[in-house]
Amino acid sequence: MAATSMAQALNAALRDALSENERVLVFGEDVGQLGGVFRITDGLTAQFGEQRCFDTPLAEAGIVGYAVGLAMGGFLPVVEMQFDAFAYPAFEQIASHVAKIRNRTRGALSIPMVIRVPYAGGIGGVEHHCDSSEAYYVATPGLKVVTPATPADAYTLLRAAIDDPDPVVFMEPKKLYWSKEDTELRYDSEPLGRAAIRRSGKDATLIAYGPSVPVAMQAAKVAAEDGLDLEVVDLRSLVPFDDETVTASVRRTGRCVVVQEAQGFAGFGAEVAARVQERCFHSLSAPVIRVGGFDIPYPPPMLEHSHLPGVDRVLDAVDRLQFSDEPDGRYLTGVRA
Repeated sequence: MAATSMAQALNAALRDALSENERVLVFGEDVGQLGGVFRITDGLTAQFGEQRCFDTPLAEAGIVGYAVGLAMGGFLPVVEMQFDAFAYPAFEQIASHVAKIRNRTRGALSIPMVIRVPYAGGIGGVEHHCDSSEAYYVATPGLKVVTPATPADAYTLLRAAIDDPDPVVFMEPKKLYWSKEDTELRYDSEPLGRAAIRRSGKDATLIAYGPSVPVAMQAAKVAAEDGLDLEVVDLRSLVPFDDETVTASVRRTGRCVVVQEAQGFAGFGAEVAARVQERCFHSLSAPVIRVGGFDIPYPPPMLEHSHLPGVDRVLDAVDRLQFSDEPDGRYLTGVRA
């Protein structure tokens, strides 16, 4: 095993996919000779040539529209949107065509393509560079949406997304590009739609995804110092959603906090909270609580630390998960010194 960053894992996934299937094409703005803004496609053009990994004009709607035609023609396009908010001009193509062609043609045509979207904050980026835009995609029927939180998952999920017969929006947490772990990159053809238990616990469940998973893990570590045993569930796949793993965890612990970077109002965390409430109502000892960013446009770089939900805000939510009906009158309080 070697220490591998998420950026390296994504690069390896693209490289292996290009090597194994000549129908795979990688393209987008500056992904060729430059290797992408975050160097995710570094070296791919040199190895596979400009016919397999190439630059496009600065026209996101055109990039996705071109990919739709290629997918209909039998290719497996993997496109990069460069930054989250840069994808908005392409959203009409995504919502009206990418997500609907299989249904519109009654299954005669499929769109096996991947739209890579570097998203979320934590890098000191300016406006239009740090949006958490996952809610737009999960609310569009016909799309699959996944987001990794570890280098190993970045490799596995991207390989699975490329192999999937349906369009996949692949959300890459920018601030985790440089996170490393000792791992062996392996792909066992695991289908999309499975969550992972990152930390087992019995007192409450923290549900997170993408950039919020390390925050949840750190919060669980701090809580353990105060005698609280928190379980952490990494969703990995937003659509399809792994109800089985999530509900089993919450039924065991009886308490749940959902953590996301995106704004709280109408964010994806609201859907997670609703599903938990509907399926685990009789197992819950406290209301499901959401922790997210504020309901504002993404702030300037110097203020993003105040906007993004950190460990303290997660632990504040845990404080509110009271054991009011316990025989000993015990409460989940005093987590923070």
